[in-house]
Amino acid sequence: MIHQLRIYEIFERNKAAFHARFRDHAARIMARHGFRIMAMWETASAARTEFAYILAWPDAETKAAAWASFMADPEWIEIKRVTKIEQGDMVGAIEDRLMTLTAYSPSLD
Repeated sequence: MIHQLRIYEIFERNKAAFHARFRDHAARIMARHGFRIMAMWETASAARTEFAYILAWPDAETKAAAWASFMADPEWIEIKRVTKIEQGDMVGAIEDRLMTLTAYSPSLD
């Protein structure tokens, strides 16, 4: 099992629209492509606001295939196109990290 940490810089001007898009569309479409979202957070500092979430994958090959199918999903492509027209850019910098549990980590069951 591997975990993927995704961190998106989001903008205050359209933060509510970002959350609505992720909640109402992205998470649903991701589930259709086999994504397993473990948890989601919003973080804020003086410099920026971020949206972070953790995904669980059985292996790297499954992760790569799911991301490819999600990014090519016609519904997702159209939602991104429409929300960009309506709201402008909704995500700035994106960080993507693979995480492997240490031998001494508490279980995630």
